[in-house]
Amino acid sequence: MTAELRPVAGEREYPRLLQVWRSSVEATHDFLTPADVEFFAERVPAYFPAVDLTVAVVDGAVAGFSGVADGDLSMLFVHADYRGEGIGSALLRKAFAQFPQLTVDVNEQNSQAVGFYLHHGFVVAGRSEFDSEGRPFPLLHLKRA
Repeated sequence: MTAELRPVAGEREYPRLLQVWRSSVEATHDFLTPADVEFFAERVPAYFPAVDLTVAVVDGAVAGFSGVADGDLSMLFVHADYRGEGIGSALLRKAFAQFPQLTVDVNEQNSQAVGFYLHHGFVVAGRSEFDSEGRPFPLLHLKRA
């Protein structure tokens, strides 16, 4: 599947990005309760302006997106309908092209994401007991090998 990668089309696209985020999280973050998902869903749109957003479009539909800030991959989410189609890899390659020493934090309990990043050449550089919101969801700090 070929995706067109482009910059986000401004705030008007944020609701669709939130839909992609929710679909991705519900498919991969089985350690979160529905209340946890709602907690984060209320906060996610506030993060969008703080990162350089890239959108992956397939047949006119937003299939995924990534956000990079200062060489750190702050977010990469693929809608559940497009998982396994190379969308995440395409977004990651674009981020690598901009930042060869890219770093990323990933929920330790999200084994699918951990495997994805390790497969793409990341190694564990550290660990935090809590996420960036101070919640008890351990993070692995990854860097390129």
